[in-house]
Amino acid sequence: MKKKRKKKTLLSVILILSLILGIFTKAVKAEPEANTKVEDNLMKVDAKSALLMEPSNGKIIYEKNCHEKLAPASVTKVMTMLLTMENVDSGKIKLSDKVTISENAKKMGGSSMLLDTGEVRTVEELIKGIGIASGNDAAVAMAEYLGGSEEGFVKLMNERAHKLGMKDTNFNNCTGLSSPGHVTTAYDIAIMSRELLKHPDILKYTGTYMETISEGRKSPIGLVNHNKLVRFFKGCDGLKTGFTDEAKYCISATATRDGVRMLAVIMGSPTYKVRNKDASMLMNYGFSKYENKKLIEKGKDVEKVNLNRKGDRFFIAKAQDDFSVVLERGKDAKVSKKVVIDKDKKEYKSNEFVGYCEVYVEGKIVGKVKLYSDRDVKKPGIIGNLRDNFVRILDRGV
Repeated sequence: MKKKRKKKTLLSVILILSLILGIFTKAVKAEPEANTKVEDNLMKVDAKSALLMEPSNGKIIYEKNCHEKLAPASVTKVMTMLLTMENVDSGKIKLSDKVTISENAKKMGGSSMLLDTGEVRTVEELIKGIGIASGNDAAVAMAEYLGGSEEGFVKLMNERAHKLGMKDTNFNNCTGLSSPGHVTTAYDIAIMSRELLKHPDILKYTGTYMETISEGRKSPIGLVNHNKLVRFFKGCDGLKTGFTDEAKYCISATATRDGVRMLAVIMGSPTYKVRNKDASMLMNYGFSKYENKKLIEKGKDVEKVNLNRKGDRFFIAKAQDDFSVVLERGKDAKVSKKVVIDKDKKEYKSNEFVGYCEVYVEGKIVGKVKLYSDRDVKKPGIIGNLRDNFVRILDRGV
């Protein structure tokens, strides 16, 4: 009887402990779910469509209806600026090139740089007019200069969009003025914005809050950036806002902090305040999730490169520049390096370029850094190789 009572007591204790442990385990598991719900509430975007991207690798961090086709308003000018900067950086045109303003450009409605027919402005001044004041007249003048006409330039815009993989985009003009069928998506805007960021000089213009152009004019042109985040959001230096009655308030916004850049796209927002709030919230969220890590330091040793079997003839490959990568906080991303040395050289000289160090994240190449030799050293010739082989044979015999 006593043994049976002991068994019953033991079973009761085990049952009670199991129940307590089960309740505790559920409580522990429930906590992350609660945090996730709080995070979702904080990430509520009021616009029709939105997207947050980390542009160095193109990873989408957040999206809402990002493939919905909508009117983009003046965010269209991201493509106008992209084609302009591609022509500048390729050497086809210069920032100092002079452009004569046509009557067609002058009569453009909407936001304007207040250019006059026959007025001559440089390419750089027109970029300022597009990037800062969202001037439709400046955009058309630039389009006519590059494409021969606005129609010709629009053809180039759509061709470039196709090459970039912007599958849901169709441009009818270079300004973003309302036109049936002139549509794109938050996803496609992010694609062309990311491409524009490969031309960092554009940020000198889109990141400027106020500018005055006075040369050759009785009345100076005062430019004020339509993107108020440039002034009020830490690190914001672009890219383009837009508004029409059809499109409502749109923006492709970018900012950088501590070596991390974020790109937020908002489309169809009810007010400019809501648009700016949503863009700011998304970029802040991105900055909280990502960090910049330096993987290679300028002037530091990267790899010892042996030039003979014995290993007594070598040089140290050193990094010519720093190299950093943006990674998600708290996650152990697989980072690897691959050194590629020019093997065709007969001798390597101090401070001379000798190859690259390729950097991979999760098996995907994210960049490369030039390497240089730390010393003068020659490869062993035929006699040197024979001597090394002979010594190696003797060593094995011993």
